[in-house]
Amino acid sequence: MKICVIGTGYVGLVAGAGFSDMGNDVTCCDVDASKIEGLKKGVMPIYEPGLDKLVTLNVAEGRLTFTTDVASGVAGAEVILLAVGTPPGPDGSADLSFIFKAAEQVADALTGWAVLVTKSTVPVGTGDKIEAIVKKRAKHEFAVASNPEFLKEGDAVNDFMKPDRVVIGADDKRAVDTLRALYAPFTRTTDRMLVMDRRSSELTKYAANSMLATRISFMNDLANLCELLGADIELVRRGMGSDVRIGPKFLFAGPGFGGSCFPKDLRAAVSTGKDVGYDLAILNAVVAVNERQKQKLGEKVIAHFGGSLKGKRIAVWGLAFKPGTDDTREAPALVLVEQLLAAGASVCATDPVAMEVVRKQLGDRIEYEESNYDCAKGADALVLVTEWHEFRRPSFERLKSLMKQPVLFDGRNIWSPAEVRAAGFSYYGIGRGKGGIGAS
Repeated sequence: MKICVIGTGYVGLVAGAGFSDMGNDVTCCDVDASKIEGLKKGVMPIYEPGLDKLVTLNVAEGRLTFTTDVASGVAGAEVILLAVGTPPGPDGSADLSFIFKAAEQVADALTGWAVLVTKSTVPVGTGDKIEAIVKKRAKHEFAVASNPEFLKEGDAVNDFMKPDRVVIGADDKRAVDTLRALYAPFTRTTDRMLVMDRRSSELTKYAANSMLATRISFMNDLANLCELLGADIELVRRGMGSDVRIGPKFLFAGPGFGGSCFPKDLRAAVSTGKDVGYDLAILNAVVAVNERQKQKLGEKVIAHFGGSLKGKRIAVWGLAFKPGTDDTREAPALVLVEQLLAAGASVCATDPVAMEVVRKQLGDRIEYEESNYDCAKGADALVLVTEWHEFRRPSFERLKSLMKQPVLFDGRNIWSPAEVRAAGFSYYGIGRGKGGIGAS
């Protein structure tokens, strides 16, 4: 099957590489000429484990190509994936100008019947608007379908190749049959394809991300309550998660969520409700709790040192919003860094893959170290923000010998309070009460 992907960002590149790996001929198009030239040379525009190998292999096999020429990519394609950005506008609503522009380009370039598939996360009703745009310009028949992505950054390749569900929103039989055939290699063991109307499909993506974000903010709210009551959020989490109606996933307290999906999609969902006169009160609260939670780590550090960090050196472990990615969009670590700098501290940070991204944003306002131990050298306190594997079991004895003061702030509750305190450190977690007796 010939496939065209418009957009070589996180979603488009993973989809293009994944579909080509199943034997399809895939052309990925992007207006960014430097990005396309880089991809032709095997240079990935994003860090995603396993993606570089998948792209390189399928380029070498001739199944995956890259171009800035949309017309050549669209010509002869049966499936055209729209995977361009839908960034939030000033009011939180999704900016759809890029996807509408892509739809116009596709309409002008169609050489025969094709199904246009929205992979980008878009508000309910966007498919209807795309259909109207294409109908005005296209000389050939077509269908428009919704196929939202459910990829986790840091594990996107595995999620794409082994999806737990494939959601298709379309009422055109030919479009549904075409997409069933396209996804058949990915769903051989179990039919995990869910076919529904287009609007329900569009809302499903927002609903899923909103629920996951709600669980996180709920746990962060509970963690703050635990600190006031002297309870341990880790024990509460285990008690809740053992209930099969709730389950254990996304119940970890922390410094708040970031990234390219949850914050943007929550605001877009709230904006969608406003457009039809409905107040999504729970989601408004989730956003508010998350913004407040991002301040908590910095507040703990400042409070420990009596309200001022003048003359203090603070080490920060982890800059990406989560492990396995170099994405720092709305990352809690960046909020923390700004708080520390504003309070007078000097900051040294480390991250396995995200340091160059942050260097472009912050420049020399902070220091950077490749080694987590070099980062901690001479620090008055160390703050763990992103739970990369290499940060999970450090030598606390070595850390204590390197640091100026033995003070640790565990933003992910991955260290044992008892072990850390036994090593001679002052320990602060998230919602660990006064003792953190349930830590393991």
